[in-house]
Amino acid sequence: MCGRYGEYICDSTDNDVCSLECKAHHLAQMGKGTKQVFCALDQPEREGMCSSALCAEDTCNSGEQKQGYFYKEDEFISSLTEEQVQRVKQELGIVTQGKAVGRPIIDFEHCKFPTTLSANLKKAGYEAPTPVQMQMVPVGLAGRDVIASADTGSGKTAAFLLPVVVCAMERPMGCQNGPTGLVLSPTRELAIQIERQVKELVMGLPNMRTALLVGGMPLPPQLHRLKQNIKIIIATPGRLLEILKQKAVWLSGVKIVVVDEADTMLKMGFQQQVLDVLEQVPEDHQTLLTSATIPLGIEQLAERLTQDPVRITIGEKNQPCSNVRQIVLWVEEPSKKKKLFEILNDRKLYHPPVLVFVDCKLGADLLCEAVSKVMALHTVAIHSDKPQCERNRILKGLLEGEFEVVVSTGVLGRGLDLVNVKLVVNFDMPSSMDEYVHQVGRAGRLGYRGTAITFVNNNNKRLFLEVVNRVKPTGSLLPPQLLNSPHLHEQQRRERQKSRKEDTVVTKTNLIDIIRKHDRNTFKK
Repeated sequence: MCGRYGEYICDSTDNDVCSLECKAHHLAQMGKGTKQVFCALDQPEREGMCSSALCAEDTCNSGEQKQGYFYKEDEFISSLTEEQVQRVKQELGIVTQGKAVGRPIIDFEHCKFPTTLSANLKKAGYEAPTPVQMQMVPVGLAGRDVIASADTGSGKTAAFLLPVVVCAMERPMGCQNGPTGLVLSPTRELAIQIERQVKELVMGLPNMRTALLVGGMPLPPQLHRLKQNIKIIIATPGRLLEILKQKAVWLSGVKIVVVDEADTMLKMGFQQQVLDVLEQVPEDHQTLLTSATIPLGIEQLAERLTQDPVRITIGEKNQPCSNVRQIVLWVEEPSKKKKLFEILNDRKLYHPPVLVFVDCKLGADLLCEAVSKVMALHTVAIHSDKPQCERNRILKGLLEGEFEVVVSTGVLGRGLDLVNVKLVVNFDMPSSMDEYVHQVGRAGRLGYRGTAITFVNNNNKRLFLEVVNRVKPTGSLLPPQLLNSPHLHEQQRRERQKSRKEDTVVTKTNLIDIIRKHDRNTFKK
């Protein structure tokens, strides 16, 4: 709170503090009052580097943790007929696969969470569960492995955090070694956001401490934090492996692992790191894998990392968020800046802050300079070469409306709740349609409607067929240059040939037809 990493942790908020005075100031800022803090000045500070005996005593004095929590299906949910459950799932676009899948909840009250956790949910703005939360929370609380795919901005983070928090509450602090929950994220910004949401949920729960382990930030404060009997770790794989090598943390007590943005985390760049981390975790752990897009190849790997998983799909699988109006424009490379300036001048389209995605760091800096110079708008660029402190400042400014235009590489493309962003411009078409789905999803968070404009030209010809297949069904108009492109026609022809080959699998029923067709073709030749 005072700019230094603290020697102690405030149990009420899970934030670092360096003294009782610092804690009092922090609690006053949080609106919690300071009376009880100064009444305890003559007592030893029990919140920081306390002994295991003190920690165990704190836990035993906690009614909620002493009783424990175990999920049991609510009577109202149990009373519904199977037909009613299927109708609810159909209306909400919930599709599940797996054995003995738990029924979805309708309200958070059906989970019967402890009083403090229920109050934190309401205080954090979780009034009613979203479709992915309705299905994933009860399945996760039941201890099942999950592979979940849902729209960007659909509430997946809370859906996996609630099982993690509940799992961490189940056993007293003094009865285990190391953390209980582990959340892996591909980017620092997303990890920071997840930790912030965890803190909102665990506020006031005794000894529910978190640790944020990400690269780009000083290592000593993170190592110091790990000495404080941490329950939940939120980490990027690289920094976590670095700390594991130093033997500063043990994962032998981890009971639940979350791999967020699973499609990115299980690709070649992160895959080995994730596997190395999971080798340190007991085999009987629960695994939750989530993303807006889970391609077939990644799904097959995900199945190997889970045991008897429940697959949950919300809405159309691997499709852009339905809350986002998609506009695809054919723009040649030399005309891109001019077209962007036109969009920023259009009163109907321009709603700051505008998020502009480019494909390289140098391009982000140059485009930022051009927009600032020509349009006289408060513009900033963000990419992986920026120091983490500056990236945090830019992200904070974006959320608070400080900037009118933010030019970004893919660092802001995944998972972040940029609720005030109503317009996204893909200045450079992403390298894959999965990345496209994530980037356009920044404009449609938490049920809000937004617009995504994407520039395409022949440089993106490899993706023409996928663009048509994913964008056209949404009712969006596609440029004639794309629809009439010979590259698209060639891709469609190959797709038809491929489907024909798949259709001609020899079976007992079609064997005679295939022979007759072959004879006719031979006769023609």
